[in-house]
Amino acid sequence: MKHIMRCPVCGVYTMKEEHCGQKTVNPKPPKYSPEDKYGGYRRKAKGIE
Repeated sequence: MKHIMRCPVCGVYTMKEEHCGQKTVNPKPPKYSPEDKYGGYRRKAKGIE
């Protein structure tokens, strides 16, 4: 089964595995959890924290 993916380079949504020479990523954010074990890592990677 195929899912819709997003190109990290240009932001285009596609069902292909690669676009613009890069691997496409899942556009959905992870599910919210109050006990988020990895939230600190995610915020640090985005430069928020």
